[in-house]
Amino acid sequence: MRARRSINEVEEVSEINVSPLIDMVFILLIFFIVTTVFVEETGVEVDKPQSASAISLEKNSVLLAVTSKGQVVYGGREIGIAGVRPLVKRLTQVDDMPVIIQGDENASYGLIVRVIDEAKLGGAKNVSLASERNN
Repeated sequence: MRARRSINEVEEVSEINVSPLIDMVFILLIFFIVTTVFVEETGVEVDKPQSASAISLEKNSVLLAVTSKGQVVYGGREIGIAGVRPLVKRLTQVDDMPVIIQGDENASYGLIVRVIDEAKLGGAKNVSLASERNN
């Protein structure tokens, strides 16, 4: 006689292997972390004067802000006029990044000129002033 299948035979349970899926998620996470560009802001709100010839700021640049109260700010903290030269020297050693000064409309013109001088003495080859675009 022919062999019959028994009803009590154990059925195989099929599972989905999620290990490669988890690996792929981690690879994507690492990719997005590495390729993310962080925009560095000065940390203070500056009321810049308007200009018809304004252009967009470069992403890789040293952003300094001069407030109407006479403060020189980098990265949200006040560095003062004496901190501009060492900061620019340190940041432009590796990369030749431009220095962009965001001067408040009511800031002292003399202070902005001193910041430009300190940036150039710190080794900056390209120093620019930021302004608002006139639409």
